Amino acid sequence: MPHTDAVVVLSTVANPEEGATLIRALLDRRLIACGTMLPGARSLYRWEGRIADESETVLLLKTRSAILHALEQAFIELHPYKVPELLALSPTSGLEKYLAWINEETSIALA
Repeated sequence: MPHTDAVVVLSTVANPEEGATLIRALLDRRLIACGTMLPGARSLYRWEGRIADESETVLLLKTRSAILHALEQAFIELHPYKVPELLALSPTSGLEKYLAWINEETSIALA
C-alpha cells in the first residue's frame, strides 16, 4: 500500500445536528473529503474545575496533513465548542484509490 499524507481528524460535538452542520461547512470549503458521525458517545472529562459527563457525537474527518492549518482555522470559526477537540491521526498507508479520492476532494481547499 502506498504511503500517504492523509489524516483522520478526531473531534466531538454535542449532537448529530451540530456534526452535520460542521461537516457540511468543511465539505463546502473542501477542507475534508468525508466526515463520519458516530452518535451516542459519552465523554467524561474535567472542565472548569469539575468533572463533566456529557453525551456527544464523535466525528471522524478525512483530510490531508497539508491542509491541517486551514482546517484548524475553520474550527476556530465554525466549531460550536470553546475548546474544540482536533486530533490528527496519521495512517501509515491505505487503499490507493481511497487515498487518491481524499487528495482529489481536498486539492482545492477553500479556507
